[in-house]
Amino acid sequence: MARIICFDIETTGFEYAKGERIIEIGAVEILDGVLTDKTYHQYINPERPISIDSYNVHKISNEFVADKPTFPQIAQKFLDFIGPDCVIVAHNGKGFDFPFINYQLEEIELPRISLDRQEDTMLMAQRKVADLRSYSLDSLAKYFNISLESREGGHGALIDTEILAKIYLELAQKADEKTVAEIAAEQHAAFLATPRVNDFPGRSFEPTAEELALHTKWYEKNVKKS
Repeated sequence: MARIICFDIETTGFEYAKGERIIEIGAVEILDGVLTDKTYHQYINPERPISIDSYNVHKISNEFVADKPTFPQIAQKFLDFIGPDCVIVAHNGKGFDFPFINYQLEEIELPRISLDRQEDTMLMAQRKVADLRSYSLDSLAKYFNISLESREGGHGALIDTEILAKIYLELAQKADEKTVAEIAAEQHAAFLATPRVNDFPGRSFEPTAEELALHTKWYEKNVKKS
């Protein structure tokens, strides 16, 4: 039987390499295209403060996780739940969830989630849904008419994972609308079109006499004398 695990994490901050840590893991099971009632859910004591920016996202406090087990204490149970070879799905997983959890698994010398097992629903959606301006979890849920009611009481890993699993099942049924090369070209074009600090618009008109006089005065004072 085809088994797939969808998972999500909440963290103390956004950069694992700077010491930020996982504080919640949620995971659900899909078996033969059906979401089962088998789940994994764990809050974790990160042994470091939760940043205010992250708290504003997930509303998990330092006090709440103070008495929870640490990552080394729960990591093997998580690996047992996901198993050794099935596909593992996360939203923006390549950019966040997989590097984050693999970093912490490697720290305690446990097996990483290998690249060939990783599936990212954000990348899937970019290939399969061509007419969205945003590929966030919320945007995709609305696109597929998946209820976000469960999120009204708060944002958590298990809640998000259940929504993610439903999105994954919808995406898995859609044919690709764009190639990876097309997505890369769009992202490059968007990067070039994004204003940067040193990008100044060109003038289509001549400076006034007053502007020239002010420039000359500034030049004489600051440049010519130096």
